Order: sequence, then C-alpha cells, then structure tokens
Amino acid sequence: MRPFRNAIPIGDGIPRRRGWLSQRLSQWFCHRVLQLIGWRITGEIPNIPKMVMIAGPHTSNWDFVFGVLSLFTLELEVHWIGKHTIFVGPFGRWLRHLGGIPVNRSNPGALYRDILHGFNENDAYLFGLSPEGTRSKVLHWKPGFHRIARTVEVPLLLVGLDFKRKLIQFGPIYEPTENFEFDVQRLKSHFGTFTPKHPELF
Repeated sequence: MRPFRNAIPIGDGIPRRRGWLSQRLSQWFCHRVLQLIGWRITGEIPNIPKMVMIAGPHTSNWDFVFGVLSLFTLELEVHWIGKHTIFVGPFGRWLRHLGGIPVNRSNPGALYRDILHGFNENDAYLFGLSPEGTRSKVLHWKPGFHRIARTVEVPLLLVGLDFKRKLIQFGPIYEPTENFEFDVQRLKSHFGTFTPKHPELF
C-alpha cells in the first residue's frame, strides 16, 4: 500500500520528525486511521523552513485530533501551545513530544519570547496555532499569529479542515502585511471555503 505521507509534496527543508516511533505512527497507525474513516490530506507544503502554520476553522476538539493525525502522517515537526494545566505527568511528556509548549496565561510575555527564541535559534521551525484562539464563536481573531509572523519575517502556512469533504488541506502560504484587519478578512474568506465540525460557531 502506498504510504499516505507521500500524498502531498513536502520540501526537503521542512522540519520532519525522525526515529522509529514517529515513523511507525505515521506509516501505520495515523495512515490507517485516516484511511478507515475516509479522510485525506491534500495540498502542498512549500520548501520554506520557517513558517507560522494557522489551522481553521476551529470549532471542535476534533480539530486537534485530526491535526495530530495529519502531522504524524506527514512526519512534520510542529510546535504548538496548550494550557499548562494539561502538561502533567506522562501525558504532559507525551504532549511535549508532540511539540506542545505549555502556556500560563498569567505570563504571556514569556511565552512570546519562547516562541521567538524557537524561530531564532533553529534553522527550520514550524509553529502552529488556531487564529481564533478558541473553538467557541468569536468576532475578532487574536493578533498573536500575525505579530509572530511579522516579527520573525516568515509567511503563514494555511491549513484548512473540512468535515464535509473529509479533507485536511495544506497550503497555500500567505505573506502577512502591515494591515492586520486586511489580512484577517482575506484569511477568513479562505477558511470560509471549508466546512467546520460546527458551522454555527465559525
């Protein structure tokens, strides 16, 4: 059977997970799960070693599940943030292995510095997050993803999840401008072409 991870082009400069465990997960478990439930990965990941990856629409915890399945299927090494309260014990160590960065909302400045440090200290670095910042319905997106991309001068890699067509689409990339509101409107138009788990929340 053709490995699912070869379904889309990935540049050789993109950070990839290595080692026996990640390869087995991507080639067997995650591949099989996505196949069994009828989901597919489409698009293309350009050969740009540093990017901010934004995924949407985000309306359900299932978004995270399919995101993890796709990342392991493609063997991508992506860093992301989560509430510090879930990073405890063996589960917390597993989340860190997945690229998780615990965030304490009482000290957002430290988190921002850690993310910038990751970009500045690595030749290749992918950082992913949801631009909405929550799975609940929001009127205004948080500017964190835009601020990070502008500060380290990297493009945004757009990742769309479509529960109607059962697909996860990587790409295209988007070069953020100085105008946050302008960019948000264009990004919302793009993600509006995907059907989320709960359309009423987007």
